Amino acid sequence: MTFKLFKQAASAALFTLAATSHAQEVAPDELVRRTTTEVLNIIKADKDLANGDTRKIVQLAEEKVLPNFNFSRMTQLAVGRAWRDATDAQKEALTKEFRTLLVRTYSTSLSQYRNQTIEVKPAKVAAGEKETVVKTQINQPGGQPIPIDYSMEKTDKGWRAYDIVVDGVSLVTNYRSTFAEEVRKSGIDGLVKTLADRNAKSAQGKSEAKK
Repeated sequence: MTFKLFKQAASAALFTLAATSHAQEVAPDELVRRTTTEVLNIIKADKDLANGDTRKIVQLAEEKVLPNFNFSRMTQLAVGRAWRDATDAQKEALTKEFRTLLVRTYSTSLSQYRNQTIEVKPAKVAAGEKETVVKTQINQPGGQPIPIDYSMEKTDKGWRAYDIVVDGVSLVTNYRSTFAEEVRKSGIDGLVKTLADRNAKSAQGKSEAKK
């Protein structure tokens, strides 16, 4: 799978899990299954989303996607060993910038996923178990099915995803080597600055494209 295709598939994965239910007792596979139809219907019906309205896409991500992901744990996994050496302030900054990076990267691909169907397979969760993997498959017209696995944990706010594995490639570990190299070169603050600069550049590019 090419990196471009990985990003597109991961985009679909992120927005597939854009839950509207706040019930804490909803099983993880049912959470994914229940919200898939709703989210895909929104994408199909909304012309602004289909036309790539950046503001509306980012707003959708902020309102519907972020509450269903544990970005702190996602960032910790992506940063790797350097996370334990980071201060609380650095961890907060890293999480903020990594979240922004993911939202801006994948929200631009949202409109490309209005014709897919998604199969959600039953998840096995033993009594008292706090983590599980929900396996799904994106079926795309004229293309090969793409397997997507959600690593999920049960929190006091319900089930939350902390990683997405697209066709065998982990979303968070996909960034790990790049982040580790940046930390080696310029430390944790350097990684924060690199992410912040990248997000600012992305935001500026989108702003200029609208002119």
